[in-house]
Amino acid sequence: MMSDDQHIRRSGEDYAEAFAGLFPPGAAWPRDAASVLMMLLRGQAEIWGSRVDARAADLLETETDPRATIEMLSDWERAFGLPDPCVQEPLTVEERRLVLVQRMTSEGGQSRAFFYALAAALGYVIRIEEYSPFMVGYSRCGDTRPTGTEGEPYRWQLGPPKIRFYWKVHVWGERISWFRVG
Repeated sequence: MMSDDQHIRRSGEDYAEAFAGLFPPGAAWPRDAASVLMMLLRGQAEIWGSRVDARAADLLETETDPRATIEMLSDWERAFGLPDPCVQEPLTVEERRLVLVQRMTSEGGQSRAFFYALAAALGYVIRIEEYSPFMVGYSRCGDTRPTGTEGEPYRWQLGPPKIRFYWKVHVWGERISWFRVG
């Protein structure tokens, strides 16, 4: 995948001209195209134009884009705390890039809906059990409504006030990853 942002590519002749401009003036540094110095300079500059410059431009065009990176993928991953220790199975290069872009663009969240969506994206079915302590002025005796999903246990629990910051996540089944061979 090439980006639309093409970098300027310079030829060996461009480099020869630039290098010649670095020489001091004088008879010891002839600028005549047929001189040995200028032929040597053009030969050396061709390495810069055909190899070094082209390679640098290729790297800039592909490796600076996390959606296309190949050679610097592990560097990108390290910068964003990947691979995630929670993911144990090996990932393909395409999957690693996708995880990287998701990590870079994910805004996160702390709602139940966010975690349900996150689990679904990872291929899991979950149920979140949310606790709330019984609070005078807010809770009522006999009010043991669940948190909103059918079949969930009662929300109100006897215990310390800090339990309102806890969730229990129940995970069902195995994760299934579909793929094709060939």
